[in-house]
Amino acid sequence: MSEYAGYEGNSLEFLKKNTISVGDSVKILADITYSGIVMPRYEHSDDRHIVLKLKSGYNIGLEIAKIEKVEKILTSEKIVEKNEKVEKNEKLPNILLLSTGGTIASKIDYRTGAVTPVLTAEELNSSVPELAEIANIDTKVLFSEYSENIMPQHWLKIAETVKEYSNSEYSGIIIAHGTDTMHYTSSYLSFSLAGFPIPIALVGSQRSSDRASSDAALNLMGAVSFLTKCKGNGVYIIMHQDENDEAIACHIGTRVRKNHTSKRGAFQTIGDDPAFLIVNNEIHDNMKTEFFTIKEFDPKIKINEKVALVKYHPGYNPELLKNIIDSGYKAIIFEGTGLGHIGENMYPIVKIANEKGIFMGMTSQCIDGRVRMTVYESGRDLLNLGIIPLENMIPEVALVKAMWAAGNTEKRDEIKEIMLKKIASEFSI
Repeated sequence: MSEYAGYEGNSLEFLKKNTISVGDSVKILADITYSGIVMPRYEHSDDRHIVLKLKSGYNIGLEIAKIEKVEKILTSEKIVEKNEKVEKNEKLPNILLLSTGGTIASKIDYRTGAVTPVLTAEELNSSVPELAEIANIDTKVLFSEYSENIMPQHWLKIAETVKEYSNSEYSGIIIAHGTDTMHYTSSYLSFSLAGFPIPIALVGSQRSSDRASSDAALNLMGAVSFLTKCKGNGVYIIMHQDENDEAIACHIGTRVRKNHTSKRGAFQTIGDDPAFLIVNNEIHDNMKTEFFTIKEFDPKIKINEKVALVKYHPGYNPELLKNIIDSGYKAIIFEGTGLGHIGENMYPIVKIANEKGIFMGMTSQCIDGRVRMTVYESGRDLLNLGIIPLENMIPEVALVKAMWAAGNTEKRDEIKEIMLKKIASEFSI
C-alpha cells in the first residue's frame, strides 16, 4: 500500500508538509482534539479531507482547512506477525472453512486500518483463539469478493469445491461469505448439493472486525459449535439472532433473507422461527418437521443464467418483458402483488411467452404468506395464460431454483416439475 494511498492535491500536500503517512498515529487539534490512525482514502475522494480511524474503530473525515495543529505520535512500521503453529487435537472434530470474501474470516491491521483475509489456520486461531477449543479448523481461500460481485459462476466453483469433500473426515463445512447475496448462494448450494452428507453453513458479518460491535467472531464460533453437534445435514445461514450477543440463529438456506441493511440480526427465517438457535454453546432445535426430503447425494452442479426475476409494479412497461422473451430467456419468475397478480396490460406479452414455451412462475412481493391465484378473477386469468403459482417460495430463491432447473433441462414441463418438487424446504406444504 502506498504511504499516501488515495490522497492527492491539497490533502496530499498537507500530509507531506507534516511528514505524515498512511498508518501513522497522530493527534489532531480541530474543533476538538482527535487521536487516531491516518487511513487510506477511496480512489474518487476529494482532496480537502484526511481520514482518521479512532480508537472506537470508527473512521471520520477531517477537513484540512479546519485543522489547527497536527502531531505525529507513532510512525507506521512494517510488522511481521508470528502466528504459532496450531497443533491438531485428535479428540476434537474437524471443520473446513472455505473463504469467498466478506469480513467474517478477516483481521484488522491496526497500523493502516486495512481488513485482510485470514489465509491460514494459524491466522484464524490468532484471530479467534476460542475456536481451537471447539474444533480443528482447516482453511482454504476460493476467492475474495464483495458479495455483490459473486455471480452464478462463483456458485458453481463453490459447489464443485464442496463436492470434493463429500467423503471427507470433516464434521461440517463453513463458507465465509459477504451478507448481501448470501441467501442466493445458500439457495444454489441447497439445490445443487441436495443430500450432501454433512451440514454446510454460510456465515457472514454485518459489522467489520475493527468495530467494537462486530459480530464476526461470535457468528463464526456459533457456526463451528453447530456443525460439531448437528446430527443431520442441509445448508444453513448462521448469523446473530438479534442485536444482543446471547443467541446465534441457524436458518434453513432456502427460507431466509436479509431484512435489514445493517442490524446484526438482519437475517430472518420467513414464516417461521429459525431452525436452530445456539445459546451458550447449546443447540436448541425449533424444527417442527423434517426439512430436507432428498436423502441420496446426487450432485447436479449446473446452471442456466437465462432466467429473469420480474418485479411487477404499477406502470411496468410490458415491452421490458418482451425484451426478455426476445433475448432467449428460458424462464421468468414474477414477483407479483398480493396473492400473485400482475396488471392486465401484461397479459398479451405473457401469452407470447407461454406460446414460446417459456416457464413462468409466480411469487409474491409480500414478505410472508402464500401465492393463491384461484381467489380472484385476475389470478385465474394468469393461470390460464400458463403462469405457475410457486406457493410461498421466496422470489430470490425461486430465481435461483429456476436457474438451476433450466441448467439441468431445457424442457418446460420438466422445469415445471422441478420447480414444484420440494427439494430443500424452499416451500412448505
